Amino acid sequence: MSKFWNEKINNITPYIAGEQPKAGQRVIKLNTNENPYPPSPKCREVLDNFDIDELRLYPDTSATAVREAVAVKDGVLPSQVFVGNGSDEVLALCWQTFFEKKSKPVLTPDIGYSFYPVYSDFYDVNIEYVPLGEGFVLNPDDYTGRECGGIAIANPNAPTSLSIGLDAIKKIASANPEKVVLIDEAYAAFKDPYETAVSLLSECPNIVVVRTLSKSYGLAGLRVGYAIASAELIEGLLRARDSFNSYPVDRLAQKIAAAAISDSSYYEECRQKVIKTRGTLKANLENLGFEVLPSSSNFLFAKPLWARAENLYKILRGKGILVRYFNKPVIGQYLRITVGTDEECGALCAAIREVKENGQNG
Repeated sequence: MSKFWNEKINNITPYIAGEQPKAGQRVIKLNTNENPYPPSPKCREVLDNFDIDELRLYPDTSATAVREAVAVKDGVLPSQVFVGNGSDEVLALCWQTFFEKKSKPVLTPDIGYSFYPVYSDFYDVNIEYVPLGEGFVLNPDDYTGRECGGIAIANPNAPTSLSIGLDAIKKIASANPEKVVLIDEAYAAFKDPYETAVSLLSECPNIVVVRTLSKSYGLAGLRVGYAIASAELIEGLLRARDSFNSYPVDRLAQKIAAAAISDSSYYEECRQKVIKTRGTLKANLENLGFEVLPSSSNFLFAKPLWARAENLYKILRGKGILVRYFNKPVIGQYLRITVGTDEECGALCAAIREVKENGQNG
């Protein structure tokens, strides 16, 4: 609390990001869903050939190269793509653009991305939490036939790792034709088989798909995200952006992002490696006495049946292995575990086995 802060900042509860290791600290980092593999080699080519003199000039406000790369990848027009400083900024601009202040509530799952309530609080947007069903499953019928100011769904969901199909998304969007349905696809690259709500845009022009390069392209440190929607909705995002910051993505970031998105073969190679390791890790955790949800993402949501999740989280942290624990009702029994390399996941399972054999069950 501070007398110099305004009322909103004094009262708001900010988003809490996953723990970041201190400089020089060596850990196995499986707590923030980063890609375990480096960015495309084409990104290194960009760095090696970048003319530093370019940094004295403002960047392209339209991020044209990135928009064109996304358009080619997803079979849309560049005018249907909006680029921002990470998907969190894009999501924040969606809240400012599409959802009215102090009006009908935005519907969102009661267990979902914990930034959504922060955006709603910060921008004075009412929010209504729709309970997930048994096993954390989202029922599309819960989002039809009710008054709302819009809908926001992470698909796959975080932290549960579960996803819904395109038929469910279409049902929700079709039932709310006058409201924006925001589909946050931060983890969609790791669906097997892959599918995206972008394929529904021609039938459902009220859908906005938001993505990040942090997970699927190994570029969490670059801070680039984007939205795909109708040209009408994208124009709204541009108006909001240009009322706040017309230059959110710098020159170097734009070139690296465009190079990464264009390297489809490397993207697919890394995607398949993560999917394969995910399957192995899931099986190994189940053999170690975990209940593991079926994942469509690059992380697992796992409940140890022989230990308290919080206790196990702390023991692993003491061993230099970071996983994510949420001290919240219902999900406080689970750990969210990023799919790392085979070696990292092997070290995690070895540490868990040692804990279990030593009887450290909390």
